[in-house]
Amino acid sequence: MVTARSVSQALEDAPGDSVRAYVAALEARGRLLRIPRMDQDRFEVTAFAYRLVDKFGKDNAPAFAIDEVKIDGEWRRGPVLANLYGSWPDEALLFGLPEISDNQHEMYRAVIATLLDRLDGGGLWPRIQPLEIDAADAPCKDVRLVGDDIDIEAFPWLKTNPGDAGRYINMGSVFIADDRLGSNVGTYRCQVKGPRKVGVNPEPGQHGWLLLNEMRRRGDKTANVVIAVAPDPMTFCASSTKMAGYREDELEFVGGLRGSPLPVVRAETCDIRVPATSELVIEGEIPLDEFETEGPYGEMYGFQGPEKPENFFVRITAITHRRDPWVLNSFTGLTWDMPKSPQVASNFFTYKRLIPDLTGLYSPAGASGLIVISLKKRFPGQGVAAGQYVAANPALNKVVIVVDDDVDIMDAGDVLRAVGARWQPSASVIVPQTQMMMPDPSRRTPMLSSKIVIDATRQLPQEGGPRSWPRTNRELLESGAPGMLEEIDANWSSYLSGWPASS
Repeated sequence: MVTARSVSQALEDAPGDSVRAYVAALEARGRLLRIPRMDQDRFEVTAFAYRLVDKFGKDNAPAFAIDEVKIDGEWRRGPVLANLYGSWPDEALLFGLPEISDNQHEMYRAVIATLLDRLDGGGLWPRIQPLEIDAADAPCKDVRLVGDDIDIEAFPWLKTNPGDAGRYINMGSVFIADDRLGSNVGTYRCQVKGPRKVGVNPEPGQHGWLLLNEMRRRGDKTANVVIAVAPDPMTFCASSTKMAGYREDELEFVGGLRGSPLPVVRAETCDIRVPATSELVIEGEIPLDEFETEGPYGEMYGFQGPEKPENFFVRITAITHRRDPWVLNSFTGLTWDMPKSPQVASNFFTYKRLIPDLTGLYSPAGASGLIVISLKKRFPGQGVAAGQYVAANPALNKVVIVVDDDVDIMDAGDVLRAVGARWQPSASVIVPQTQMMMPDPSRRTPMLSSKIVIDATRQLPQEGGPRSWPRTNRELLESGAPGMLEEIDANWSSYLSGWPASS
């Protein structure tokens, strides 16, 4: 006999099925740090997040969970979790790679190769329709709150930065749907404004903003909205990227990432469907003819964003949640907050069609707006041309650095050595003005930016480079002492046996 309990358990078999299943897998690998309590009235959690990244580095810092957090003088029960996604070994765990090591470079290559194999011939993820299940089987329906029982302020949302306007829900997937216009799932920050009210901030040009404004122009007075807090990792990946097109059903895309239908359940107050394993679900209405001040808020570029005088907000009509729900928090611009490998794989496939000699692309941690690409250069002008294709992306790519395929694009030092030794400032292209959507604080005009392509490949004589380039010292070592690096690797533990830090 299949019971509601056994159905619920079956929904969380794999790390990609829910936040809880993923965190359990992280903890089994020793990648979760548990802390009993922290005082966020003194911004202890925020300061800890900064120091964690300082000490471990952005790629190696572990996820962490805090059991209790002090907020507004009261100890709130958690856990509050952060820094769950983004390390390449953790991505390998999430996408079911059979062999996982702690080597970031090795896991980057393995994860991207695995995901490229899952794309179809056109570079698209398979679309798989979601599977609607009964509310009795959905963990996110364990507790249901309506009317005066609704109090969104009771949950341990953080005021992350001292300059923020208040506490924020910043790791939720916001669902908006319309019978004629289609649907959108996006990750938009939500300022907590009262027991039954939150702000919602789709930036101008984002799909949610476009959809809401189309509904306004049509004359609609309200829009139904559902916010799934801490949904399964694949849904959060879909809501945090632009891999699905405008009005496309992101839940079908999530099925493609999973390789199976996403279990969903219908909301209490409207027909929007949400992931069944979400930690908490907020339902409500967005007035389309009323606006409120929102922000300021610490943005992804590491700067305080401006106060916004007219922004959307939600009147909450229902809350459902798991028993003892978990809260996820983004330390925006500091921690890794979403699975990134599907977007990297999709981008690589797309650019590879335009740039056949492309061998890799990587956005360094903490360097919003900058991307490094590598290619096997064969022709004059090839580096600049490749960089211009990537710079044409209207999203993050303000600075595009192009390097040869012998440069480790994940090693900032190696990239900078290429810029220092192979680049002449004349081998650059500046685009004076073009579209860029992200909240770069250096821009004078929203939605617009200048861009630069830095061609740090070895310049050929036709490009003004030297007649010949000297071989690198490492190349000379590998050819002059063949096998020695491999021998060092094999004997590495013996070299470090007397070093205290190795014990």
